[in-house]
Amino acid sequence: MTIDELRTRVWEENLRLPAEGLVALTWGNVSARSDDGDLVAIKPSGVAYPDMKPDDIVVLDLDGNVVAGEMRPSTDTPSHLALYRAFDGVGGIVHVHSVHATAFAQARRPIPCLGTTHADHFAGPVPVTRPLTADEVAEDYEANTGTVVIDHFRAEGLDPMHVPGVLLAGHGPFVWGKNATKAVDNAVAIEQIARMAILSGTIAGGEAPDLEPWVLDPHFQRKHGPAAYYGQG
Repeated sequence: MTIDELRTRVWEENLRLPAEGLVALTWGNVSARSDDGDLVAIKPSGVAYPDMKPDDIVVLDLDGNVVAGEMRPSTDTPSHLALYRAFDGVGGIVHVHSVHATAFAQARRPIPCLGTTHADHFAGPVPVTRPLTADEVAEDYEANTGTVVIDHFRAEGLDPMHVPGVLLAGHGPFVWGKNATKAVDNAVAIEQIARMAILSGTIAGGEAPDLEPWVLDPHFQRKHGPAAYYGQG
């Protein structure tokens, strides 16, 4: 994929965010990594989705140096770059403030796995990080946002390809996938399962029961395991 093709793909996936109901105003961004892994393309900062063009997409190396594009990249770029450097296999990342997933992040609660819809995308609860400290925010807010995610996954022994998303405490979801399209798909999924979890808790009059592990694991494995058989691929 050429740089121009990469920019076009990232532009297309950013336009999916408002189409899927995941963003208001300019509250979200999609990035993607080049095939060789050396470059990242990301939405420009603060540009409204209808006004954005493929040439507005900014391309950087993994150290944050701009190699293509005239606009400033998203302010979340250091977070994206940190995740790309740390998580093998991640080729696309999405950050949004979708309503229901962000509500969990603001409540500082993980999204529990209550049903098979959740299990089809995440091999367990969607975790929530610890909040950043005042020093971390003052030192390098966006880079340390990525560091907090990485530290949480390593401390908990989580596979980022089995749990392709996280809630930043008091902030919102970061979600990823093997490419930008899968990352946006997972952002759609995390919003829907968050909404379902809220509704399930309301119906249950409190906390709804977790999905049984002997149902959760086969549902995830049939789509994402080594012997996956869902779909036509």
